[in-house]
Parts: sequence; C-alpha cells; structure tokens
Amino acid sequence: MTDFLSKLNDEQIKPVMETEGAVLVFAGAGSGKTRVLTGRIAHLVRDLGVDPYNILAITFTNKAANEMKERLERLIGDVGNMWVCTIHSMCVKILRSDADKIGYQRNFSIYSDTDKDKVLKRVITSLSLEPDKYLKSVKNYLSTIKSKDLSIEEFETEYKRVRNVRDYVRIIEGYEDELKKSNAFDFDDLLIKTYRLLAGHREVLEKFSSRFRYIHIDEFQDTNTVQCNIVKLLSFVHGNIFAVGDDDQSIYGWRGADVNNILGFNKSYKDAKIFKLERNYRSTKKILDLANTIIAGNVNRSDKVLWTDNEEGVRPEVYVGEEESEEAQYTAVKIKTLLEKGYKYSDFAVLMRINALSRSYEQEFMKYGIPCRVYGGFKFFERKEIKDLTAYLRILNNPLDNEAILRIINVPKRGIGEKSVETIINYSASRGFSVFDGVYDCENLDMSAAAKQKIRAFRDLLDDLCDDKENMKLGEFVREVIKKTDYLSCFEERTDENEDKKRNVDELINSVDDFERQNPNASLSESLNSITLSSDTDDINDGNVVTLATIHSVKGLEFKCVFICGLDKEI
Repeated sequence: MTDFLSKLNDEQIKPVMETEGAVLVFAGAGSGKTRVLTGRIAHLVRDLGVDPYNILAITFTNKAANEMKERLERLIGDVGNMWVCTIHSMCVKILRSDADKIGYQRNFSIYSDTDKDKVLKRVITSLSLEPDKYLKSVKNYLSTIKSKDLSIEEFETEYKRVRNVRDYVRIIEGYEDELKKSNAFDFDDLLIKTYRLLAGHREVLEKFSSRFRYIHIDEFQDTNTVQCNIVKLLSFVHGNIFAVGDDDQSIYGWRGADVNNILGFNKSYKDAKIFKLERNYRSTKKILDLANTIIAGNVNRSDKVLWTDNEEGVRPEVYVGEEESEEAQYTAVKIKTLLEKGYKYSDFAVLMRINALSRSYEQEFMKYGIPCRVYGGFKFFERKEIKDLTAYLRILNNPLDNEAILRIINVPKRGIGEKSVETIINYSASRGFSVFDGVYDCENLDMSAAAKQKIRAFRDLLDDLCDDKENMKLGEFVREVIKKTDYLSCFEERTDENEDKKRNVDELINSVDDFERQNPNASLSESLNSITLSSDTDDINDGNVVTLATIHSVKGLEFKCVFICGLDKEI
C-alpha cells in the first residue's frame, strides 16, 4: 500500500479505492474529507498512472483550492496541469476558451457586486424609477433567475403576484442588455452562461468532458441547481464523479444552494456508491455530544452520528447578557483570561450571523487592547482606489466595458463633467457604440471645442496605455498605468486617510507582483480574474489577531476557541 494511503482509517480508504463511476461521501465535520480527496487524487496519479491533466477538483473557496494544491504537490509533485479551483474559477476558464460560441468576446469583464449595483441604478434611473425602491429586490430576483435557470417569461409567470412585476422585468431586461453590450458577466452569469455553453454546444462539452476523466467536487451540499447540472454535464463522457459533502453543514440555502442535490445523489446517478465518514478528529467529546444533539432535530437529513477518540474537553458554556455590549465585554474578559494560559489572539474567533453585530465587539476589544480583524464585510478589492485602478485595467483589457470607462473617465479629475459624459453616453447609444467607441469618435460629439479637447486627451491616454499593455510585463504595466494617469494626485493632501489609500495602491501592486511571480506567463485577463474572484476570507488566520466574521465566512476553518454571539430570535 502506498505510504499516504496507510495514513487513512478504514472509513476513509474505502471511497478512495472506488475510482470508477459515481461516488458520494457523507463527510461529517472534522472527519478528514480533505485527506480523502487528496488521497484519492494521489492514488489515481501515483498508483493508477492517471495524467493530472485529466483530473478536475472543485473546491468551495480559493483558500481551500490553494491548500489542496499544496497538499497534492507534497504527495505527487507538480500539479500545474490539473484544474484545482472553485467552480466560478473553473467556469471562467471554460468561458475564456469558448465564450465566442455564445456571442461574447473572450476578453470579457467580470462585474463585482459593486459594479452590478451601479449598472442596476443606472438602468432603474433611465426607466424613471427610484433605485432605493427597486434595487435590493431586483438583485434577489436576478440571482433567483440565474441560479434556477429561468427565462424572463418564466420569472414573470412565477412572480406574477409581485407588485410592479412588469417594472422588475423591464429593469432585468435593461440590465442584461447593458451587460451584453459591455461584454461583461456578473458572478451568477459565470455559472449559467457556462451551463448554456456546455448544454448548447456539443463540441465544447465533448472537449471538456473528454479531458476530465475524474471529477472531484467538495462541499457538494452547497451546490445550487445550475452548479449541479454543470458537474453532471462535465461527467458526460467518462461518468466518474466523486462528491464529498455533509447535509448537516448545508448553510447556503438563502443564496440558492439545494441540499437535495446531495440527499438525492443516488437518484441523479444510478448505481452510485455511498460512504459515510463519522469519526471526528477535530473536536472534543463534549462538543460532539452537543453538536449531535442539536442536529438530530433536523428532519430531512442523512442519518449519521459523529464520534471521536479525543479527550472529553471542557463543557461548552452559555452566557446570557442583557445587551450586546455585555456579551462583548464577557468575550473580551474571557479572551484576556485565556491569553494568560498560553493562548494566542489568532486562536480565537467571534462568529455572528450578520456583520452588523461586530460593532460592539470592535469597540470593546479596542478598550481591552485586543487586536481584531473583521471578515465578510468590506473587501480590499472593493475599496474605491482599488476599483478605480482595476477599472483602468478592465477597459484596457475589454474596450466594451461601459461601467469601467464611466468610472474613470474623470478620475483623476480632468475636467470632463457630467454633461459631457451624458453627451457621450447618448451619442454612443444612438449609434450602437460602446462608450469607449464614443470617446474615440469625440470629433463628432455635439460639444464645445474645449470639452472635446479634454475628451481627446483622455482618448490619447488610453491609446498610449493600450500600446504599453502590448509591450510590458504585467507588474511593469500596472505601475505605468498609475504613473501615466497621475492617479496618486488624488491623494496629494497629506491626511491619514490619503496615506492609507496610497498604502492600498502599493498593496495592489504587491498583489499583481505576487500573481506574476506565481503565473509568469499570465495575461492581464487572468490577473483581473484573480482580483475579481478573490475573497477577503482567503487570508483568514494570517496574523496574530482575533477573527470577527459571519459563520458563513469561516466555514471549513478551525479555531481553538470560538464565541458564537447574538443567538437571539429577534436578530
């Protein structure tokens, strides 16, 4: 038996050795599912001689993908030809290869939630409606439509009792039209467009399905309908799918995940082999007793009882405070007490259902001198200065990206006012142009000579940067963008806030340098992918600080001591 297989227990080795057909592993919390996944892939490569190129491993987070790559490299060496990534990253790779088959250019932009909000507000306003009234609901409807693969007609029929449903239909149609004209996808599009590409183009399906002889997918309980269908399509040629998950850990139903994907696996895949991992290596007996007791109340679940050979451990404590500040003070005092017993700040996590609960903890921790970091909130790549610079990169990568060019047409300030921008937008729309094309056709704009000169100078700047893009390496090019746009002039006034913003720009440069070092031949498109698909939770556990995060943000991570706050029905 290969050395890494000898480290698996009896429960774990059984699914690892089942290499053909559909296999499902119900893996309880802390039962070693990552070891099983990596062990199976290593077994395929080292023992059965499978080419890493023919293996696909889908993880739930970027952090999990990076950890799996590191483990596999230790076991089998270079995994550069193997796709180990999140499902969104996988879809981007497929679309970069064949988006032209569904009417998009391969240099498409990916819109973040912030970009999505801006486009929606612009569409809502153009329809003489109020953004504050419609924005939140229309975002939810858009996600529902795309996660369930509904047509606009099916949506209107299913939601016909919703007040002002016709307005929502008009907004959604306008939004989709704007994205198409901008050669852009939002996060939900990455999934549904990939599904439609694979389902509607046999040659593309056969290309990827033939390549991926063995498909592995982690956290299967958190897949939605479209994700599940994509994986099923990819297994079309070889039929070898290895799914790992735990219905007891399904916590993403609110954003479209369907626990029935895992509970009904044997109906989707006839003759599927099903295994259970019930031995827990992470928790104490007392914690497991509590977890087993609570989860037993779930009606629709696969029956399993976790057990462990670990110590009894301390009894989980319950503290009831009169208000938030009392809870936060109790937590701070507990942390200080445990620090004296040898704990580190990074051993602690305070978990909550919504980020709004973090304020009291941040204030109380400041009083007690406890360093902390809030996750699941405002992301680094969503900061204004970072969004500005990546908008420059986006428009140079994808000239059809209207949202990107509108963001930076007057950043830094170059005297192009709202009236001029409106003239460009109307001119471009009347001729079926992108805003970028409208800028390049500035000689024909109906505006003063002075206004045209400012547009012309902006056009010449973009021209110059387009040339640089073709002739410079990635890191050098990003520095040139910052220099030639004179972006740092936005922060000339010496204030603490401006100094922070300059440091953030430096950090962006560092992140691009890191990406270029790890991916020497990567394109600007690939660098933008890594930025757009990043998460602020990718670096949780980096630094000796207490973690403040939503429960959803830290799924799959481990801490020595956890405080779960705000357990109140009214929140």
